[in-house]
Amino acid sequence: MSTSLPAPELTLDADHNDHGGDGSRADGDQPGGEGRELGGGGQGDEAQAGAQGQQGEAPSAAQVEHDVGQGESQREGQHLAQPGNAPRKATVVVSQPHHDDDSDDEKPKSEDGDAENGDFLEDFPDDTPELELVHCRLSSTSTLHLPRFAPYLKRLCLRQNHLTTLDPADWESLAELEELDLYDNQLKHVGDVLRNMTKLESLDFSFNLFRSVPASLSPLTALRSIYFVQNKIARIDHLSTFTSLKTLELGGNRIRKIENLDGLVSLEELWLGKNKISKLENLEALKRLRILSIQSNRITKLEGLDELESLEEFYISHNGIERIEGLDHNLKLRTLDVGANRITVLENIAHLSALEELWANNNQIPDLSGLGPQCGNLKSLETIYFEHNPAQQSDMANYRRKVILALPQVRQIDATYVRS
Repeated sequence: MSTSLPAPELTLDADHNDHGGDGSRADGDQPGGEGRELGGGGQGDEAQAGAQGQQGEAPSAAQVEHDVGQGESQREGQHLAQPGNAPRKATVVVSQPHHDDDSDDEKPKSEDGDAENGDFLEDFPDDTPELELVHCRLSSTSTLHLPRFAPYLKRLCLRQNHLTTLDPADWESLAELEELDLYDNQLKHVGDVLRNMTKLESLDFSFNLFRSVPASLSPLTALRSIYFVQNKIARIDHLSTFTSLKTLELGGNRIRKIENLDGLVSLEELWLGKNKISKLENLEALKRLRILSIQSNRITKLEGLDELESLEEFYISHNGIERIEGLDHNLKLRTLDVGANRITVLENIAHLSALEELWANNNQIPDLSGLGPQCGNLKSLETIYFEHNPAQQSDMANYRRKVILALPQVRQIDATYVRS
């Protein structure tokens, strides 16, 4: 039985960002969590991306609308129009097909997302700048006739479909594309079908089946953001040409070593949560790095951070860290997350005068004696997570009062605000 395609939605707000919920910032690494790009679940190869709770089991990089970082965009209050009236700035959103036996003026669509008479988007104008076809069960892009949109198409989103290959005939002409989102498909290889997309700035291959970052992407030097969350990547490689790259997300893979990042001189955000990394190393070239997330790995020592003087947010919860150390040169740190490690003493942070949030929950700290000496003079410190340490569990009744006395500047202790 065939299904009919509902009238397409045209979103007047063309500036929304899908990465606000997933694999990118808004849902990201809530401190104490497992990484914004990764979702809760098992450790290791089969771990699903997405964030967990703040206590113990990780919290958003994601907050997750989609698991790691990336959820579908919220489209509240969207204006609906017919395709022929689409403004040039509109985003075309084709919803998931549904059964409608009473509709005879829509083109029938087969179960795998292919229009039965050969043109899935025939009603849409050639000058459509943005196409978003989410969860349409597409196994091929041949019925989309993408080349006819090529002169004007800037953004293409085909997330949550069934694509296993990309046909060169459909893709090689899309030279004006600036953002490509193929999150949650079944892609293992792309060949060189993207080689002409030299204006591409954002590329999302999260939740696919890649075993490496394709070397064929090297010519795409305009890229600013690359997302390969939750694939099967075992080695960081083929990134040396991306000198303008600002965001790299490789969470939820099988990476064992930080390497081959020397060419990423503009990188500002590096997300490596839920891999198998055992050492902090080879970060010296990342002079502009502001955010480093390496939660849920196998790291036992804080080291290799001396050159990261621009670092503002550092997430290293759910590892095997035994001491807080190696932060002498990271004076711009605003968020430090060392939750769920093996730390026994609060130390070596008194010099971090810009610190606003400290997550040291779920460790083995026996008492609160280090709070005053280490954090008492940190005037910017507003949030501290210290729960699930012996220091809290041994004196539950007086724990909050003692923290307030030691740190009168703090406005939030664990998940509760301090009364004024």
